[in-house]
Amino acid sequence: MSFFIKQNDTSPSLLATLKDFDGNAINLTNASVRFHMKDLNGTVKIDEAMTVPNPTLGMVRYDWVVGDTDTVGTYYVEFEVTYSDASVETFPNNGNKTVSVVRELN
Repeated sequence: MSFFIKQNDTSPSLLATLKDFDGNAINLTNASVRFHMKDLNGTVKIDEAMTVPNPTLGMVRYDWVVGDTDTVGTYYVEFEVTYSDASVETFPNNGNKTVSVVRELN
């Protein structure tokens, strides 16, 4: 997944469907999910809660806020799930997805 957003934009939201090894949606009922975004040097840019609009289909959403996209660059992102039994699983678990903040013209 590569997600592109212009510098200083807060729309569109970042949407993802979390899936297991076999490609089945993860059931996120009663789970919480955090969005982690770091620059390529490992500096944390975002560590915030995500919305889970459809838990049974593994769907998550991050709504950007002012300041999230102020710095142009490519960032690694992951989704950290804490299940109701307190176990933790991070997606993707086989690498990293990226978000690219593209320079605005003005």
